[in-house]
Amino acid sequence: MKTNLLFSAPASVETELLAILAVDASTSREKDAKPEIHLLSADDAVRRAAQPVLDGGEFRADANETLLLHSPSGLKAKRLLIVGAGKAGKITVHDVRKAAGTAVRFAKPRGLREVTVVVPQAEQLEPQLTVRAVAEGALVADFDPDTYRSDRKDRGVQTLQMVAAGDRAAAEAGLREGVILGESQNFARTLINEPGNRMTPTILGQQAAEMCREFGLKCEVHSTDKLRDLKMGAFLSVAQGSDEPPALIVMTYEPAGAAKKNGAPVLGLVGKGITFDTGGISIKPSDNMEKMKYDMAGGAAMIGAMRSIAQLKPQVKVIGIVCAAENMPSGKAQKPGDVQIAMPGGPDKAGKSIEIINTDAEGRLVLADGLTYAQQLGATHLIDAATLTGAVGVALGLINAGAFSNDDETYQHFADALKTSGERFWRLPVEDDYRELIKSQIADIKNTGGRYGGAITAAMFLKEFVNETPWIHLDIAGLAWSDDAKPWAAAGPTGVAVRSIVEWVRSYAG
Repeated sequence: MKTNLLFSAPASVETELLAILAVDASTSREKDAKPEIHLLSADDAVRRAAQPVLDGGEFRADANETLLLHSPSGLKAKRLLIVGAGKAGKITVHDVRKAAGTAVRFAKPRGLREVTVVVPQAEQLEPQLTVRAVAEGALVADFDPDTYRSDRKDRGVQTLQMVAAGDRAAAEAGLREGVILGESQNFARTLINEPGNRMTPTILGQQAAEMCREFGLKCEVHSTDKLRDLKMGAFLSVAQGSDEPPALIVMTYEPAGAAKKNGAPVLGLVGKGITFDTGGISIKPSDNMEKMKYDMAGGAAMIGAMRSIAQLKPQVKVIGIVCAAENMPSGKAQKPGDVQIAMPGGPDKAGKSIEIINTDAEGRLVLADGLTYAQQLGATHLIDAATLTGAVGVALGLINAGAFSNDDETYQHFADALKTSGERFWRLPVEDDYRELIKSQIADIKNTGGRYGGAITAAMFLKEFVNETPWIHLDIAGLAWSDDAKPWAAAGPTGVAVRSIVEWVRSYAG
């Protein structure tokens, strides 16, 4: 999608579709009270064109509600689309992001190749972040998952124009960031959307390496021999049931001088990359198993985040690790009751022994070795992302993803990042009492903790491998795939966590 930034009067812009946001400024609490619609633009010509329809009262400016006017009087645009953004006093940049996405999703099935969005103006909307949100929302909305349909019709929006006002430099910076983040989120979605036969661990490694070459990151992709050398017994145990070899993907971003500063942090990003998850010997039910291609969404989020980091260039060293494997049942696969030895935490330390209770609890096994390796490579702060448990969806529904941390200060960086990214995470506990649930009689720990608190016991398992290193765990299983289309985004892979991880990284860059 080509993007342009305009500083013209909206009424003077020649375009196929001019989109403008609207809010309800009425203060009445009566359910049937007539709305008081305000357009978030200073252009009087646009207001005059829309006012006769708005006065009718049918359009209420509810979030992502749309109203289309053809050949609007006094405007050069062929069509005027009014997109609701809710109550006037409550609008945020996150509402703007969705509204911009709604405009693009409205245009796509109608074959409109050009959309012009008027960047909204409101007292509570910071201009640079608002431009960024428009770009993010529009780019994310342009993604569709119908890659392999023989009758696929390219109805993508080819050109996005944004009509801004005020500081040109700030608007240009917002546009640049929005394009980088939106494209990186879509890159992660593209990886997730690929079927298991076309996105094996090896291919995922190739895709990551190609991305790193394009954007100037160092990348190494290792396989079985390297895992054996590193004694990654937990990671290898997951991969052993498949004919496809595993891939240990290591991406490094190191700006000049960043890691040499005294006490400078080194951030470790670790993603679960299970390119297809049958459950192994503890095989999953057949219903919906086809979606298990998305079990590498955490790894894809880390690759997408590294793509953004390479372009935004924060002054902090970042190491991205993706542990990719297939979890398959075969005569070689691990079995319930097996004991595996994880990667040693150092030359003088033995690896933790793990009793395998359920082979479908495999994501935590690959992450255990990935977290250990990130520390050995010098990471001082850790964040991991994984479609780890169905239990997190039971606990939080499909509204928030789960977040866990062993360090309040580190988590506060993430909580602050969410204010910019707009993604929704809810912090859950990792208190020591929960560790009792993963104690094993035969080994140090077991890989499941029973029926209750499943997302928490999975996090407690990972906590065993971070020692005292500040760490955040993101369980994105409930939000990484959407079964239903939204007004602002297609059904399918969401690319959740990319924006939040990037903002977390940037918070350490001073």
